[in-house]
Amino acid sequence: MESIGSVALVTGASSGIGKAIAEQYVREGTAVVLADLDDVLGHQVEQELRDMGGAVKYVRCDVSSPDDNERAVEAAVREFGRLDYAVNNAGIAGAGAPTADYPIDAWQRVIDVNLSGAFYGMRAQIRAMLAGGGGAIVNVSSILGQVGYAGAPAYVAAKHGLVGLTKATALDYAAQGIRVNAVGPGFIETPMIANVTQTDAIKAAIVAQHPIGRLGQAHEVAELVCFLTSSKASFITGSYYAVDGGFLAR
Repeated sequence: MESIGSVALVTGASSGIGKAIAEQYVREGTAVVLADLDDVLGHQVEQELRDMGGAVKYVRCDVSSPDDNERAVEAAVREFGRLDYAVNNAGIAGAGAPTADYPIDAWQRVIDVNLSGAFYGMRAQIRAMLAGGGGAIVNVSSILGQVGYAGAPAYVAAKHGLVGLTKATALDYAAQGIRVNAVGPGFIETPMIANVTQTDAIKAAIVAQHPIGRLGQAHEVAELVCFLTSSKASFITGSYYAVDGGFLAR
């Protein structure tokens, strides 16, 4: 076991926003446990971050499994001695269909990953943080945790639920030194969004919904996430912060 000052666990860390968050933590000198289902990309990112000088460990984790979440936290404590920060970022887009036509199995999978996954994660993360004297958690919701979006009932429901779960958990543990916040990215240029913006016309239509006039970058979300888990945000808990280029201000 290597004893490290600050230790973070990031789910969905092999690409996109999760990878950017892990990179930012490494730049700040925080040890990182990368939790993901993609072993190839996970080990690749693990090596990239070690090449940056980071203390990093990849663990396979399906966040829809309570046991996998427990094992990810156990790996952080075993490898680095503690858990200070957790970012529940793993998520899937799910099917696109109106509510009456939405496949039940697709609904359940989105809820399992995007909402229950964060619940299972926090159950394990909070116990480790309490043992260490406190910590901070950020749940990655979405702008769709605040507004609706046609054809995405499961995703919208899960991301709204995640904001509510964040607030309830923040109240449960504020007096015990654990802060819990949520961020709501707009359309960020990640592999998930690449599946949506498959033509220039579609991308242009989505960009037009952002007053800043472009899509976001993963590092712009990562900066906020790492701030919220840092001591600079010591009086912030139970809050939701959009990173959306003005999408919600329209």
